[in-house]
Parts: sequence; structure tokens; C-alpha cells
Amino acid sequence: MDIQYNDLMGIQYSNLKVYRKQNGYSQEEIAEKLGVSRQAVAKWEKGESLPDIESCMKLADLYKTTIDTLVRNLTAKEDIGDGKHVFGLCKVNEKGQITLPANCRKIFDINPGDAILVLGDEGKGIALVNMKNPIENFN
Repeated sequence: MDIQYNDLMGIQYSNLKVYRKQNGYSQEEIAEKLGVSRQAVAKWEKGESLPDIESCMKLADLYKTTIDTLVRNLTAKEDIGDGKHVFGLCKVNEKGQITLPANCRKIFDINPGDAILVLGDEGKGIALVNMKNPIENFN
């Protein structure tokens, strides 16, 4: 059995490719910015080798994220206890819309046509509340 580095280190190597593509870079461009070969970037993205910490720092800065978010599998453990969940990352499209992960919709019984109340606290973030049918909720 071939054990990859990411299996040993808990690294989610596919994030490297996702972030690169989301930011519109080729492997060659990333390699040039980091001073490594394109083959090194390809190996990182396939989990065949790991970038050093300095390269991780440069990648995190380039993608405007943290090293933790860049390399960790945020969806590996969805249920973190006490009814709290981590469902992963959603990308906002050009219309400002997001697609909630299927498991999130299932757990919170969110279906097409449901009304979702969006709450915000500038210090804490955004919360979504499934109102189902808001007319029924206020009767």
C-alpha cells in the first residue's frame, strides 16, 4: 500500500490546487513566485511531496489566507460536538450567492423554497436561520 505524505501529516494537499485555480494562477506562475520548479508544485498538489514552511507562508500570503486554512482538511470532521458542525468552504459567486453543502442542507432540513433569514454581527460574523415558511412561523 502506497502511503502518501498527506496521510501521515494530515495535510489536505488538494487545497493547494483549489486555491491556485481560484486565484487564476498556473503551476508555472506559482513556481516562479516561490522560486521552485513547476514539478515541485505539481507534486505538492498530488500529495507526492510537501512544501516547506517558507513556501506555505508565501502561498498563504499570496492567496490571502492562513497556513492552517491552506493545508488542513476542514471538512474531514464535520461534527465537532455539542451540535456544532464544520461543513467546509463555500464560494460566493458573482451574484453574491452561495451553495450550502448537501450535508448542511440535510442536517438543518433546508429545502428549495425555504426562506433563510441572514443575521450579521460585524464582530462575530454571519448566521443563517431557516425560517421555512415565514408566514406560518408568525401565525
